[in-house]
Amino acid sequence: MSCQNCLISTMCTQIQSRVEYTIVASTTPHTATSLRHHVHNLTKYIATMKSVIFAAAIASAAAFAPASTGKVSTALNAFESELGAQPPLGFYDPLGFLDSADQETFDRLRYVELKHGRISQLAFLGQIVTRAGIHLPGDIDKGGNSFASFPNGLAAINGPDSISSAGLLQILAFVAFLEIRVMTDVTGESEFRGDFRNGFDFGWDKQSEEWKLQKRAVELNQGRAAMMGILGLMVHEQLGGSVPIVGEL
Repeated sequence: MSCQNCLISTMCTQIQSRVEYTIVASTTPHTATSLRHHVHNLTKYIATMKSVIFAAAIASAAAFAPASTGKVSTALNAFESELGAQPPLGFYDPLGFLDSADQETFDRLRYVELKHGRISQLAFLGQIVTRAGIHLPGDIDKGGNSFASFPNGLAAINGPDSISSAGLLQILAFVAFLEIRVMTDVTGESEFRGDFRNGFDFGWDKQSEEWKLQKRAVELNQGRAAMMGILGLMVHEQLGGSVPIVGEL
């Protein structure tokens, strides 16, 4: 850029000198004065253009400078090594939930994913067990309706042969009790979001950190697979037909 600036300045000087020589050599004094005035204006115009060209050169150079990574890249890089960023997809956030997230937001979203995965595993297992003909013994209500008398899947809660509204409310109340009093960190001694041992060790504390991370990764992956699995079963149940392992829907 400095070379371009020097070259333009030299050209301006040479042009002005040659024009001055021509004026002196071939014109009258009055005409020479007028021409000198025009040359002065021309020189100022060239100097202005020189500044514009110099500014454009700076802008073009800045266009090729490395772009600032910004807060988004910094935030994403901070989560690329978190549990769950594993083969084959690695760190995968196609909807951009973590574009401007901090660690607290990430931990909350990770816990929500973990909880949904656990629920989906239970739901998928329930589909397989009940469709295999295994039900709880006895009756579900005082009217003498047995557990086996109700259909499987979504039809058990939505359809002509579904359980009563009072029975559905009891199920929802039981789920709320589990959410508030059981599936929560009662003692405040959890190692991570979703650790609900609440004083029961189950041999967890005796294991190495590598073993713990591996088991947590396994649970996370199985939960992801179960979420896709139960969603697929719900869709196929509405479409009808048969699914391997699960059977007739």
